[in-house]
Amino acid sequence: MVASMGLVMLAVGASASRAVAQLIIAHRGASADAPENTLAAFQLAWQQGADGIEGDFRLTEDGQIVCIHDADTERVAGAKHVVKETSYDDLKILDVGTWKGAQWHGARIPSLEEVLSIVPKGKKVFIEVKTGPEIVAPLADVLKNAEVSDDQSVINALGADVIAACKKQLPQIKCHWLADYKQQDDGTWKPTAEEVIATIRRSHADGLGTEAQTECVNGDFINRLREAGIDEFHVWTVDDPDMARYFQRLGAWAITTNCPGKLRESLGKAAGE
Repeated sequence: MVASMGLVMLAVGASASRAVAQLIIAHRGASADAPENTLAAFQLAWQQGADGIEGDFRLTEDGQIVCIHDADTERVAGAKHVVKETSYDDLKILDVGTWKGAQWHGARIPSLEEVLSIVPKGKKVFIEVKTGPEIVAPLADVLKNAEVSDDQSVINALGADVIAACKKQLPQIKCHWLADYKQQDDGTWKPTAEEVIATIRRSHADGLGTEAQTECVNGDFINRLREAGIDEFHVWTVDDPDMARYFQRLGAWAITTNCPGKLRESLGKAAGE
């Protein structure tokens, strides 16, 4: 939901506003323009000036980590192969680009190693884990042998158990617990700020990755997190410039978007660049 600028200013509140520079992170690459979670989408994100890329990662039957959002390939490949029941050799021959447009024919499901290999120095890679803690040990092995530095990587997961396992095995890597919200019958939203704080503390997460839900993620919500010592959050997934500016005022560390080039241009103009 996109609030008007007047409502945005009211919702943010002066005490929540911080003058910080937001990283622009390409959600599944520049996925508004190219097939999501492919090397083509990630390369296009760099061309569009993204500060980092975000991808979704799962384990194959033979223990390889591959970049795909869904549990199976039907939506992006037109044929259903359950990722965890299929070998990497069988997955990597699938065409996952044509569904987006004929010009993307031949795009493949990349491995985590391939994705990391195209991250330039100084750029970020957000690794969203779509499985349980079983992925953490092979993830640690891949990151140990990758060219990207520890401070370039951010691990995200909806599962607090995954975050806890990552912080145990990869304490040097920044991890954000992901929260989405549901409105209850009485009009309140869950999880509350207090529940978010409790989960972050329990999982030892370094910060919050929050859904872009302006009705509950407001100045009061963020101030409660800060009072609890949780100073860092990023927001997903924001393509609307007004909403992006809302989260800028809240002090988001990073904003994840499907269209990094357009959002960069819009926010740059708003900042007088």
